[in-house]
Amino acid sequence: MTDNSSPGAGNPAPLRLGTRRSKLAMAQSGLVAEAVREVTGRAVELVEITTYGDTSREHLAQIGGTGVFVAALREALLRGEVDFAVHSLKDLPTAQPDDLVLAAVPQREDPRDALVARDGLTFEQLPDGARIGTGSPRRMAQLNAYARSRGLRIETVPIRGNVDTRIGFVRDGELDAVVLAAAGLSRLGRTGEVTDFLPVDTILPAPGQGALAIECAATSADLAAALAELDDPYTRVAVTAERALLAALEAGCSAPVGALADLLVDGQVVNELRLRGVVGSTDGSSLVQLSTTGPVPTSHDDAAALGRELAAEMLAKGAAGLMGERAL
Repeated sequence: MTDNSSPGAGNPAPLRLGTRRSKLAMAQSGLVAEAVREVTGRAVELVEITTYGDTSREHLAQIGGTGVFVAALREALLRGEVDFAVHSLKDLPTAQPDDLVLAAVPQREDPRDALVARDGLTFEQLPDGARIGTGSPRRMAQLNAYARSRGLRIETVPIRGNVDTRIGFVRDGELDAVVLAAAGLSRLGRTGEVTDFLPVDTILPAPGQGALAIECAATSADLAAALAELDDPYTRVAVTAERALLAALEAGCSAPVGALADLLVDGQVVNELRLRGVVGSTDGSSLVQLSTTGPVPTSHDDAAALGRELAAEMLAKGAAGLMGERAL
């Protein structure tokens, strides 16, 4: 990609940041744009790009999930129409193209799922037979299993749409509650609408949930080096382990797979990384849930190995049979 600053110019041209058009994507990209301005001293302009995932009305499980929000942004990068792009990391396919580089994974937001329910209800206060909306087979599997363990009866309802649309189903009385990523609500300044944060001990998030990915062309070495200043090494290690688990399960990002790597702290010292994974049937009747703990990985390969090892244990316990058609 050519440098779009001209020699001898007093002010280099703005860096072009490719982003999806949704309110959430624009909010996330706005936060990254401000950080990039600070580290590069250059202006950043947002370039809005429509992706297949934004225009399709099918449920994510039907269109495959993997990459549907990403491909158009990556194509714009490779054509030189934008200089870098911001993705929700959980939307990225696990295989990284050779011609693109994941330049930075900034510090992660809250990885938990959040409930937005009518009348301020928590999950355990929901009425018998409550209808809960989510577009995620992962959430369906764990919500149904959690409800069963609590003696609750719920119905999970597949939904699509942006945050306003989804919360609108609750406001309009069509659903008793919806489940959304806490990080997205936080970035939109809408945490106050959450009626219950679902603990990760109960509902494991999607691999990479709460983290952003900043990607640029592999040929843009100087830009990649500048963007790397925004990288958070602990977040990078954690999401690398989570995504390696997902890849080793040969599952796409619409499969009913949850994973979370968190750092275990003794006093002020981070001394271990715990990786938890879950695969479940969407009705919640069967779950394979395992964890492993080890030293904090010091390289990408070590983090990925941790994910692969846990995935192998999960497969040995029957995980593949629970992923149905999404186990490609």
